[in-house]
Amino acid sequence: MFGQATVPWTAHPEVWMLVAGALALGWFAAKVVQPKAIAAGFEGITRRQRLWFGAGVLGIWGASDWPVHDIAEDHLYSVHMAQHLLLSMLIPACFVLATPRWLFELLVPDGSRIHAVVRRLSRPIVAGIVFNALTMWLHWSKVVQWSADSGAVHFAFHLMVFTSGLLMWMPVIGPISEWRLPPIGQCIYLFSMSLIPTVPGGWLVFAEGVVYRHYDTVDRLWGIDVLTDQQAAGAIMKLVGGFFLWAVIVTIFAKWAQREGEADRVARQARHAEARRVAAAATTADVDLTFEEVNDVFSSSPAPVEKI
Repeated sequence: MFGQATVPWTAHPEVWMLVAGALALGWFAAKVVQPKAIAAGFEGITRRQRLWFGAGVLGIWGASDWPVHDIAEDHLYSVHMAQHLLLSMLIPACFVLATPRWLFELLVPDGSRIHAVVRRLSRPIVAGIVFNALTMWLHWSKVVQWSADSGAVHFAFHLMVFTSGLLMWMPVIGPISEWRLPPIGQCIYLFSMSLIPTVPGGWLVFAEGVVYRHYDTVDRLWGIDVLTDQQAAGAIMKLVGGFFLWAVIVTIFAKWAQREGEADRVARQARHAEARRVAAAATTADVDLTFEEVNDVFSSSPAPVEKI
């Protein structure tokens, strides 16, 4: 019993199958494909990549299974918004960070049609438009109702959100370094990603009436009324998602500034070392001129003649 409404345990075998499939693919990549990649000279899967993969799988399980799925679908739109944030930003980022370059190139072979499509869709402008347009469309009241009325449509929307999240992160942390933007470009790109969601987020926060009738039920979970739930959903979309992206921006900028500062320090040290070497060489040249070249000049020159 939660507040005035109950969330009975419900089995979601489709989620368990999805998680089991992801784990099976991860095991196959690590145990079967990785040895061949290492033999071919590629770097193996790192411990950090394994941790990112585990976080991504746990994220899918937590966001899609009971009770989050049931609360998000039937009770609280704020939980639905948090679920959307996980599926569109955090979980895709985990899987992108978990993917080594050789695995991506195996799944998306260079020169293939799928490679051309993925490359085109992961360009910053295209990925940004797709991600934000989908975000705006999925928060249209009729689309939300359509998703609530059909489990298949609901699953398809989640798949679309997850895929758009993968594409959105490619210019920032993708496994193909040539596809990434420079650090300042990444900051600008992510900042633009944080602007569009503020529109539907602000709309939900300041709406005077109920936007989504599906969540306007008599039995309220935890006693949260529908308008409070709606405003909380808007705040999650507007603030939590924005703060997450801004935190990433600050991290990227701080690392870039640190690298630039270190490179500048090394360059200054190199310049100082070169200056000392030149000064030492000049000193040595002066000594040689005094004891060798000057004596040669004196010995080869005629003696001065006094004038009377």
